[in-house]
Amino acid sequence: MADISLKNIWKIYPGNVVAVNDFNIDIADGEFVVLVGPSGCGKSTTLRMIAGLEEISKGELRIGNRRVNDVAPKDRDIAMVFQNYALYPHMSVYNNMSFGLKLRKVPKDEIRARVTEAARILRIEDLLDRKPKALSGGQCQRVALGRAMVRDPAVFLLDEPLSNLDAKLRASMRMELIKLHRKLKATFIYVTHDQTEAMTMGDRIVVMKDGLIQQIDTPRNLYDRPCNAFVAGFIGSPQMNFIDAVAERDGAGYCVAMAENKIRIGETKDAFLDAYVGKSIRLGIRPEDMRIDPAYIAQNPSSVVRAAVDVCEMLGNEAYLHLNCNGVPLIARTALAGAIETGSALTVGIDAQKIHLFDPDTERTIPRRREAGADVCSERREAGGDV
Repeated sequence: MADISLKNIWKIYPGNVVAVNDFNIDIADGEFVVLVGPSGCGKSTTLRMIAGLEEISKGELRIGNRRVNDVAPKDRDIAMVFQNYALYPHMSVYNNMSFGLKLRKVPKDEIRARVTEAARILRIEDLLDRKPKALSGGQCQRVALGRAMVRDPAVFLLDEPLSNLDAKLRASMRMELIKLHRKLKATFIYVTHDQTEAMTMGDRIVVMKDGLIQQIDTPRNLYDRPCNAFVAGFIGSPQMNFIDAVAERDGAGYCVAMAENKIRIGETKDAFLDAYVGKSIRLGIRPEDMRIDPAYIAQNPSSVVRAAVDVCEMLGNEAYLHLNCNGVPLIARTALAGAIETGSALTVGIDAQKIHLFDPDTERTIPRRREAGADVCSERREAGGDV
């Protein structure tokens, strides 16, 4: 097994097209790290540079104690699992899994032992004689994983391996990959555009946008302490609500004014908010932190808004309320939706303790007094920062 270090990694294509911009991270031996972001953000390019399938334009890549910038992919002690499985259609499952070992002149007895053990772990022992065309998508993905496992690599690289599967099978395979990582205790680097996969699987998550790291953190911290509006909006489903407002003093504390509504956000003096009094500010609130239960609204009269219900999406044990608040679209996530009708007016409570504030120009999080010392906007987590 091995740790991995990427220092000041760049990928620049002809025409000065920057795909990856000054990427920095140290990945511990046995860690499960997920690269997540929208299409074109540079996550797959980064993975391919680690694999040796893309040349590194600038920077240093180390696997273990070895600099591998100029080392051929086959000599990097890595195994890669692709989105499209990349199985040989004319070969059986056994031969697909063993092919790489045969090229390395591994003894037949050892090949059989490795393939049998990998098939047992992945529960595909009864598929070894079949060819890929006789397998389901989930079975093909297990075979691709098995082909990587038999090599006993130091690092597993997985490039959107579940994106071709249906929703139910994706959820099942997520759990299988988590169990596999725990069993193998290997280093996993996983690329996805699906933030649900990232949040459920990663020990740490690297959020990327336009080739830049936005934030590197644990799933919990990304959700609770996003360092900018992009991370806040990308992580979470449904995504965070954003409202343009103005910061104001409210007695000894503060409030944010948005059209006809004012939400009290602090009771004591806050040096961070002082700088924004009288200025535009961007408020963020997650759908589950918008409350419609009457008891909460009665106890928090200074944190309510009036809104019209545009659409109510029933999802069994909960509902998504699509609201219109003075022309601003909002989503509330609630378990109390049985008597709510489309077009009705609604009083909604906003949990002031869960509000996130962002600078409208830089989009960076504005730290709150309650977060002082919590490293909310640490430079080591933001784009270009050393991790």
